[in-house]
Amino acid sequence: MTVRRLPFFVYGTLLPGQRNHGRFLLGRTAREEPALLPGALLYEGPGYPYAVEGHGTVHGALVTPAPGAYGELLGRLDQLEGCLGTGHPGNLYDRVARDVQVEEATTAAWVYLAAAAVTRSLRTGGTRIPGGHWLTRVPPAPRTP
Repeated sequence: MTVRRLPFFVYGTLLPGQRNHGRFLLGRTAREEPALLPGALLYEGPGYPYAVEGHGTVHGALVTPAPGAYGELLGRLDQLEGCLGTGHPGNLYDRVARDVQVEEATTAAWVYLAAAAVTRSLRTGGTRIPGGHWLTRVPPAPRTP
């Protein structure tokens, strides 16, 4: 089965300046631009956020892989996000195609949403991040002298 070559919408530790950006995205992207994911809510996780379907908006970035980096990046992000395959019962996140807003345009992108079991747990006992913006929730990285 061929995977659609969509850009990725990231909203947590993969954002520029966050801990996984350098490990996974730096040098592997052609473009990164601010974007919004409508129809979603953001919840706190253990050091990283989860987006779930809902009546809200999640702030993040649309990441376009560099030429020749798509396959590697897709595999690395699926592994990071605990995505074992579409609908797999062991998934931490499901990779799904969703429309995201970039400036005044809408485009399709891969988004890692919390898998079904995680979503149920978040909805019953999770902590929502007001405004759907991870960067307002985490303290900035420490500065080095």
